[in-house]
Amino acid sequence: MTEKELLDLKERVDQAKISVAELTGQLNALMKQLKGDWACSTVEEAEKKLKKLEQTIADLDKKIKDNSEDLKEKYNL
Repeated sequence: MTEKELLDLKERVDQAKISVAELTGQLNALMKQLKGDWACSTVEEAEKKLKKLEQTIADLDKKIKDNSEDLKEKYNL
């Protein structure tokens, strides 16, 4: 390798280190937000919580539709 190639490689390695540090900081901030907002310590916990919330939404949606139909029938709407 030439000196220029080595210097270019060193520059790329340095940029990669900077990118890793930035991404690590972003990950830490997002994990802190996940824990603070949703009381989840891991992504897996958040995914489980999301599935439960989606099921709750689906259940409530069905209940609203059923009750709406009952009201329509009861009051001939």
